[in-house]
Amino acid sequence: MRRSLAGLAGVAALALTASATLNKASARPLPTIWNIVLVHGAWADGSGWKGVYDILKRDHYHVTVVANPNTGLADDVAATERVLALQDGPTILVGHSYGGAVITEAGNDAKVVGLVYIAAFAPDQGKSCADYLPKGPLPVVIAPGGFAFLTHAAFVGAFAPDVRSDVREFMADAQAPIAGSAIGAPITDPAWRTKPSWYLVSKNDKIIPPDSERKMALQAKAVTEEVSGSHVAFIAHPEVAAHLIERAAETMADRLKK
Repeated sequence: MRRSLAGLAGVAALALTASATLNKASARPLPTIWNIVLVHGAWADGSGWKGVYDILKRDHYHVTVVANPNTGLADDVAATERVLALQDGPTILVGHSYGGAVITEAGNDAKVVGLVYIAAFAPDQGKSCADYLPKGPLPVVIAPGGFAFLTHAAFVGAFAPDVRSDVREFMADAQAPIAGSAIGAPITDPAWRTKPSWYLVSKNDKIIPPDSERKMALQAKAVTEEVSGSHVAFIAHPEVAAHLIERAAETMADRLKK
């Protein structure tokens, strides 16, 4: 009996050693650039990044989500700069929608080595988000203080039509309004002029016209990919957005090694 138990213990120890060796061999190597900062857009909050966040964390990146208040471009840039100040090295800065305008200004921070736009505004100097929207009134309701909410119909039908129905209903009812002044605030110093950029175009976007996204990507000389999805395709297809972000991080890591 003693021999039998000893034999079993030996087999178990060998199995654990083999398992640990296999896991070590198959693990993804730690990225050289591991800081990713994510900036949400209008009518949203940081929770929309959860799917992308989970993938990046699985792949060993250090990820921080900015809780920008959507109260004005200067306020939102300041919120992003506070997060950038806490990063411990080179950082990839990512923005969705209006968050693209935020990273276009905040991306001038010395720690930022690359910008990733996810169906986002990337305005030129002196331009605002409003310059890249279709002409005509937006489907919004204005609350006291000049804060805009998307109408429920516009949110579920145009903003997030490819998100699971119960999730988009919750998102519509939990939307974070944006100060109207933020949409019209001009960019003073677009970071994409000096920082490498990547852009994910949403081909079925009903908020920012896909052709406007393509023009902004071309203007920024961004590495561009496209996804069949809505304005929030990064929620419906988080793996596509995460892949582009990781591509940006890996590219910049290689460049910094040279």
